[in-house]
Amino acid sequence: MFVGIDIGSVTTKAVIVNEKEKILAFSLIPTSYDRGKSGAEVLDLALGKIQKSEEGIKYIVSTGYGRRAFTSSDKVLPEIVCHAKGTNLLFPAVRTIIDIGGQDSKVMELDKDGGVVRFEMNDKCAAGTGRFLEVLTERILNLSLDELGPLALRSKQHCTLSSVCTVFAESEIISLLSEHKAQEDIAYGISKAIAKRVIGMGAGGQISYNEPIVFSGGVAKNIGVVKAIEEELGKEVITPKEPQITAALGAAIFAKEHAQL
Repeated sequence: MFVGIDIGSVTTKAVIVNEKEKILAFSLIPTSYDRGKSGAEVLDLALGKIQKSEEGIKYIVSTGYGRRAFTSSDKVLPEIVCHAKGTNLLFPAVRTIIDIGGQDSKVMELDKDGGVVRFEMNDKCAAGTGRFLEVLTERILNLSLDELGPLALRSKQHCTLSSVCTVFAESEIISLLSEHKAQEDIAYGISKAIAKRVIGMGAGGQISYNEPIVFSGGVAKNIGVVKAIEEELGKEVITPKEPQITAALGAAIFAKEHAQL
């Protein structure tokens, strides 16, 4: 067995593959203050699903924000290359990856062999991240994140947010609510704002958005944001069945390759 551990700012993921690069098990848990403990816990959960023990593991690669905190790994790798590796395994023709996680967003351009040509990353501001959605949806609209996407799709009179700054956008939404704007129209505006922010970030880094385009990360589970990104690009976007595990999958594939060196 070969293992990839992705310790993100919000969620920690583990993927176990065999020598044929088939996924044997995966698990996800919220990341705790103890990053190393989160890595150990998520690995135990994945092993438990297939009733295996750590003795059967040949190599572990960790990635993500907390990758160095997980001391049981044999190697640590940057999340960008792991995202590319995992996504390329699932979608061999992929040329662009949009990944929006809890506290960062990334846009990557790949060559025909799956190598990263260039990338742009926002990791110093909540704008264009899952946190942006969480704050505006749960605190201001009093909705769960699961409700936001379907609600946005029902919008008839779209609202527009002029700011992608979380603080300023919050003020805008409060003003829209005072004007009795419908929740679904505001939900659309929030989805459109995050799409504009992320697409603009990539365009600023000279990313061409060549197809196929794969949208991963926790925010890819939000159908409102998926639609907003497709509208912004004027192109179809593919979402993996499990959009949160692509980096952990890539780390697991790297683990297999390093174990064979």
